[in-house]
Amino acid sequence: MNIHSDQSTSMINRARRNTLGDLLTRTVARYPEKTALTYNKRSVTYQQLDDLVNQTAHGLMERGVKKENKFVVLSKNCLDFVIVKFALARIGAVFIPINYMLTTSDIAYILNHAEVDGMFAAEEYAPTLDKASQNLSIKHHYLLESDTNLKEWSSLSTLQQNQSTEPVEADIADDDLAQILYTSGTESAPKGVMLSHKSIINEYISCIIDGKMSSEDVLVHALPFYHSAQLHVFLGPSIYLGSSGIILDEANPSKIMETIENHQASQLFAPPTVWIAMLHHPEFDNFQLTSLKKCYYGAAIMPREILRELAKRLPNSRFWNFYGQTEVAPLATALQPEDQLRKLGSAGKPTLHVETKIVDENDIEVPRGEIGEIVHRTPHAMLGYLKEPEKTAEAYQNGWFHSGDLGTMDEDGYITIIDRKKDIINTGGINVSSREVEEVIYQMKEVAEVAVISIPHDYWIEAITAIIVLKDNNSLSEQAVQNYCKQELSAFKSPKFVYFTETLPKNPSGKVLKKDLRTLYEAK
Repeated sequence: MNIHSDQSTSMINRARRNTLGDLLTRTVARYPEKTALTYNKRSVTYQQLDDLVNQTAHGLMERGVKKENKFVVLSKNCLDFVIVKFALARIGAVFIPINYMLTTSDIAYILNHAEVDGMFAAEEYAPTLDKASQNLSIKHHYLLESDTNLKEWSSLSTLQQNQSTEPVEADIADDDLAQILYTSGTESAPKGVMLSHKSIINEYISCIIDGKMSSEDVLVHALPFYHSAQLHVFLGPSIYLGSSGIILDEANPSKIMETIENHQASQLFAPPTVWIAMLHHPEFDNFQLTSLKKCYYGAAIMPREILRELAKRLPNSRFWNFYGQTEVAPLATALQPEDQLRKLGSAGKPTLHVETKIVDENDIEVPRGEIGEIVHRTPHAMLGYLKEPEKTAEAYQNGWFHSGDLGTMDEDGYITIIDRKKDIINTGGINVSSREVEEVIYQMKEVAEVAVISIPHDYWIEAITAIIVLKDNNSLSEQAVQNYCKQELSAFKSPKFVYFTETLPKNPSGKVLKKDLRTLYEAK
């Protein structure tokens, strides 16, 4: 066997390397003058983006930042967010985006748990990070999208000033830790999901192939970048391909549709809650949305009735359902446009780099059509949970990643999500899927949104409870909802309680916070 010297091995590894920083380098070589991103009327080409990334990386290294240093980023979507993401990747430092709607105590938990070395923040969030880090010694503080300096905080533009645009060289391996993404915590305390360059780039390839993505796409980046869906299913693959993107700092339905019209955007991702809000917008039919060809949904289950309405009102668009979770970076399965109605309600088939099966409590594969836990083998998968070896081992039992989702696989290999394990309701000793009840209630024409939860009950153990948002100028009674459900479902699946509200609590990625609903309605 040929034995290489250490120097020779190092040179070979460098030539073969494929990291997030390398990804941008290759796109710049193909499309230097093409518009990469537009934000607040400012556009940058791929060459300009690369120059800013290199200047940022050199500035950080000059100030002592090195490989494996950890940096949190607290900001709404902006151009500097993307620049920082790639600059840290070039150095080999670790990027940790934070949900900007977290409480100060939740942010303090992440800062402590991750043992961060530095912080990037939009100016409006700098005081929050100051408060959250008051008992910590954190050296680096940089403001995004700002030309001013505040106390310990220096602007990113100051950091970049007079720095070289030449590429940064660092000793990075494909499977080095690149990012830590904290789970949303809709049900429990957040966990730090550790993703390598290799995990993320393999996931990008699956997105591109199974999402039929192209360098010709024009994307609207409306969902928050701190979340793995927008960050790794759309932003990352679009930079890999050399597509053009328009960055919005919030998922405002009117602004999204205006942006599609003004920029002739061809691609949009949104969770069902945002698609529903767009459909119900009074000006929906007045916007010119004919350029929109590729539509993606995920992050939560799309009600069947909403999908039918979208297909009817956006006839030029094709739809994909993307399913997964942060731990697999996050894409696992995809339902293609031609299957949307044929396999209505399905999450599709495993994507290019994913192997999936449905197992019972003993990790034995169940027959087709039977309910079990969805498990995966994939190079997308995380390195593990930060400082959580027991939870990591539990997630990777028997060499498969255990999703915590219950589902079925039909004879054609299509996955249908039944529910999260934790969202199965044990009513009177019988398990009921909250999703199944939600799907029935969504068929009522008066209903805009619904979340079905369980609340403790002396007799039923867990009482099925529906929380409903009505469409404008509509009314419903608790009895009417219960009667309708009893017509469509077995009686024991009908909600024992029905409440009406003006809004459902959600995180910025559009997930309904059922944990908050349980806390609120348990007290009623």
